[in-house]
Amino acid sequence: MTNSDAALSILEQKNAHLSAALTQARQELLRLREQLKHLNQPPLTLGVLHRAQPSSRVLEVYVSGRLMRLAADTSLDITSISPGQQVLIDDKMIVVGIGEYSRTGELAQVAELIGVDRAVVTAEAGSHRIVELAGPLRHGTLRPGESVLVDPRTSFAYERVIRQDVEQLLTPEIPDVTFDDIGGLDAQIETIRQAIELPLRHPELYRQYGLRPTKGILLYGPPGSGKTLIAQALARSLREFSSSGEGYFLSIKGPELLTKFVGETERQIRAIFARARALASSKVPVVIFFDEMEALFRTRGTGISSDVETMVVPQLLAEMDGVESLDNVVIVGASNRADMIDPAVLRPGRLDVRIRIDRPDERAAKDIFRKHLDHSVPLAQNGQQLSHDEMIDRAVSSLYRRDDNSALLSARSHSGQERIIYLADIVSGAMIAGIVERAKKYAILDAIENGTQGMTLDHVTRGLGDEIRESMELATRQAPADWARTIGLDQDIADIHPLKENQQ
Repeated sequence: MTNSDAALSILEQKNAHLSAALTQARQELLRLREQLKHLNQPPLTLGVLHRAQPSSRVLEVYVSGRLMRLAADTSLDITSISPGQQVLIDDKMIVVGIGEYSRTGELAQVAELIGVDRAVVTAEAGSHRIVELAGPLRHGTLRPGESVLVDPRTSFAYERVIRQDVEQLLTPEIPDVTFDDIGGLDAQIETIRQAIELPLRHPELYRQYGLRPTKGILLYGPPGSGKTLIAQALARSLREFSSSGEGYFLSIKGPELLTKFVGETERQIRAIFARARALASSKVPVVIFFDEMEALFRTRGTGISSDVETMVVPQLLAEMDGVESLDNVVIVGASNRADMIDPAVLRPGRLDVRIRIDRPDERAAKDIFRKHLDHSVPLAQNGQQLSHDEMIDRAVSSLYRRDDNSALLSARSHSGQERIIYLADIVSGAMIAGIVERAKKYAILDAIENGTQGMTLDHVTRGLGDEIRESMELATRQAPADWARTIGLDQDIADIHPLKENQQ
């Protein structure tokens, strides 16, 4: 290589480095220019879109509480903006960009929907106003009774808000339980269906005779007898009478409403009935189910606890008898201690139908067993194989015999009389379901450990023994009189102790 060629190569390398440096400097100048341009931009005003006119590219926008008609920038896609969405406005009052939806405002409850874009809402103070629904709420999923976020300046509702203090009690659902799933209560179920379903099947006859539909039902009796199942099945059956095929079941646990704050329980009761009325306004049946009703609406003036019932009971009575109708709303109460509920709640015209759900007899017990130990449950294939019905007959015979083997407890009354409490005295539908569940678990354990397949009578017997032991433990740990009242036995019991045979 000659000297001239070497010098030329060096010059080319220097030229390449200089070109790269100039390119980098040019990019840095462009970046600084863009940054300077961004910093020198005038401030943008935020507005809320009310309505768009794509043909004329004019937008109606709320700006600082005023409704104004503004032009849109030529580069802005108007069709991508939804009502209630924020827009960006420059110093020339031209809409140049799109923002988000507001995340702050006041809470209100939807009372009624007007079309797909408006709603009547109720504020906390009880006043009503009509608001527009923002884009996310215009999909038909909003329902009366739900809480929404409202901007009072623009009268837009932006989003559905789940209030944990009340909404968790009001989540409407339809249980997956039918009357066919309940065993041993055919007579009680028929009474309930006549009271509730007849007015819906023959409303013209009720109007002709001037008879109003049943407003409420009280289901009372010992625990585990099927009161909650009946309420769930009732809610499902009422769907048949809705034009839309829908229905709602608001399950309210009494203790969940009790709070130490004055007036809070009454507020939640008002919210429950407001939600029910709103849901029923669209001709959809609604069941309000108060479980453990005696915990919330106990007799006034008893002096128990802080006498919160002196305010809670009148609030319930006002909601049931108030000027606001309860059309398409059925109140169902369940209680193990009906004697503790205030008599004003139980009078005719409020809870019209009062049905005792008692312990099952032998025929009813077999029916309940068949619901849980049906033909889908595999049985053991051995030389002493029993059919499902034979296994059920033997299990029921063990439950209801009255001999030394089934004698559980000895109860002494205040007068000194001794009474033997047998297993048959405390049998319930829940106990039968528990026996079958335990037997299934024992069958699964045997299949895992020993490779045996199918349920045997021994599995059922072991499940029965577990239920007996737990029932006796509960009986001996509670106050005798309270335990006796709870399970529906005589109240005149002073002392309870296990019999020695069963104790061993």
